Amino acid sequence: MFYFNKVAELAASAIQSGLSLSSSSLPGLPFADLSRELSDKIDQLPIELNEYGYDPWGFDPDVLKTSMMTAAILYRHYFRVVSVGMDRLPPGRVLLVGNHAGQIAFDGMMVATAMLLEASPPRLARGMGEYWLATLPWLNVLMDRMGHSIGTPSTCAEMLNRDECVLVFPEGVRGMNKVYADAYQLQDFGLGFMRLALETNTPVVPFAVVGSEEQAPGIANLESVAAMLNMPAFPITLTWPLLGPLGMLPLPVRYHIEFGQAMHFEGDHNDEDDAIGRKVEEVKDSIQSMLRRGLAERTSIFL
Repeated sequence: MFYFNKVAELAASAIQSGLSLSSSSLPGLPFADLSRELSDKIDQLPIELNEYGYDPWGFDPDVLKTSMMTAAILYRHYFRVVSVGMDRLPPGRVLLVGNHAGQIAFDGMMVATAMLLEASPPRLARGMGEYWLATLPWLNVLMDRMGHSIGTPSTCAEMLNRDECVLVFPEGVRGMNKVYADAYQLQDFGLGFMRLALETNTPVVPFAVVGSEEQAPGIANLESVAAMLNMPAFPITLTWPLLGPLGMLPLPVRYHIEFGQAMHFEGDHNDEDDAIGRKVEEVKDSIQSMLRRGLAERTSIFL
């Protein structure tokens, strides 16, 4: 009951804050300028395309220019993302590893957008999606065209061996669909990303997202319903499914993203789980420390 009351307070706070969007922020938004900026950034990506205009995994820069415009607007004008530590990213291959939350993966979208708009030079963060996403009509093709992929170890290793930037959330649905009572408490991390980092000699850059937990605070996760629908989770929030599709819209919280120092690991990627797990805990501890710092410095979920 505590967390139900808490999410109700969050919704009330959003309303009282005017959804945190002042009237002066709405008229005359520079969407044309933002579109040009996004297009210029994508043109700077060091992508090798074949004769059909695709990279080895089906990425199409023209599709990204169109599809990422919504993400760029959300980044600049809705979530008003503050990103720090971008200068800590090493050049070349890298694994971005962070916390996951929010019922819908706006956090991954905002991290990928930050890499395009804020990194110098711009980087294409190739998100690794859940396996069930490939079962949704057209989505697997759209993911490929945008530079992302279903997170199979072989695909991820191939990308890293070609010096790509890969974005992973080791909590998976455990993190994304947890209830608000567990907000900012990292769930169990999978070990796969560390085995890949060791196998491909890839540095790991931990990052922490503050704000995603409040965008759609979860009340419950109906696992039995999810199983019947062949879905990884069936979350219930204060507004969904009560308000239907409208209830899937996130609250306009402010995102704060911090990228940590690159972490380099040595060892055999075929080591026992205990040995791999100790390395994973180092990454997890780094993310948790950044989360604690971010929460302590935040004065409001909307500011």
